[in-house]
Amino acid sequence: MSKNRHNARQAAVQALYQWDITQQPAEDIEERFSQIHDMQNIDRKFLREIMNEVPKVSDELLGIIEPHIGRDFAKLDPVERAILRLGTYELAYKPDVPTKVVINEMIELAKTFGAEHSYKFINGVIDKIAQQVRAAA
Repeated sequence: MSKNRHNARQAAVQALYQWDITQQPAEDIEERFSQIHDMQNIDRKFLREIMNEVPKVSDELLGIIEPHIGRDFAKLDPVERAILRLGTYELAYKPDVPTKVVINEMIELAKTFGAEHSYKFINGVIDKIAQQVRAAA
């Protein structure tokens, strides 16, 4: 995957985090994010898709995620919630993105934005979701 797509994922985690915490409309967050951040090396189309689509299918994503986390989704760290939403969305709705790429990207995002060991949790959950979602495809 391109560096621009990686950067878009980083931006998406931050924007989804903000959406989750503030409950502001996702399109407002995406628009404001674009105004205050350097968008030169970001796949803007991908970021816009994430911010338009993830909130729309949030309940469906939650239904996919919750059986694999062993606790209430709302009790997870907001960064972990953002990463799991993004990764699950890509696995379920972006079949053109290889499973290995999604898993590796989510681990890297957890290492960048998450708590010290959250990448291990993210890896385990995204791997299980990938087996479920991609096996059904």
